[in-house]
Amino acid sequence: MPHPNALGEGATSSAGRGAVRVDRCICRDRLFADLLPQARHHGWDLAALMGATGCGAQCGLCRPYLRRMLETGETLFHELLPAEPA
Repeated sequence: MPHPNALGEGATSSAGRGAVRVDRCICRDRLFADLLPQARHHGWDLAALMGATGCGAQCGLCRPYLRRMLETGETLFHELLPAEPA
């Protein structure tokens, strides 16, 4: 399992002290709640979001969350999503 800091501010796992909380791209320190309105305004898909913001383009840990965010509008996740192939 990734280090809790790799999951977002204050993230913990069920093996730790609390529930999982993933709410941001840690490489760019950008909250999903801030990215979603931008993505919707510009009509970005995942590739366009990555190109414009850099989120999801470095370590890739947030890529599955960004994908789901774009599909569902969720910006806070309480589960670990499987990593996507590079």
